Amino acid sequence: MFALAWVCVGLGIVGIVTPVMPGTVFLILAAWLFTRSSPRFERWLLTHPRLGPSVVAWRASGVVPRWAQFTAAASMAGSFALLVFIGLPIPVLAIIGAIFVGVSAYLLTRPTA
Repeated sequence: MFALAWVCVGLGIVGIVTPVMPGTVFLILAAWLFTRSSPRFERWLLTHPRLGPSVVAWRASGVVPRWAQFTAAASMAGSFALLVFIGLPIPVLAIIGAIFVGVSAYLLTRPTA
């Protein structure tokens, strides 16, 4: 769990710097994994000035900033378009599309800051 948490931190940082990937989701997952594997690094993540605020807000009240909701939904839509463009089989696209729609619907119905 500890190693996977660090992978999620890395993906979260990539998501913060690039518009293509949502970073907040990975940071929330990293915090959850650190909770179960390293309280020291969970504390580090929660108190980090750049990475921590979105995780703390999520834990406190399930808040996801509006910009993060739209960025995540747009990223999934763009990723899906790319998958269609590269020609994935229809059954695979259907599964991925259903997952993306479900995640987007969940994110867009969360409270905002």
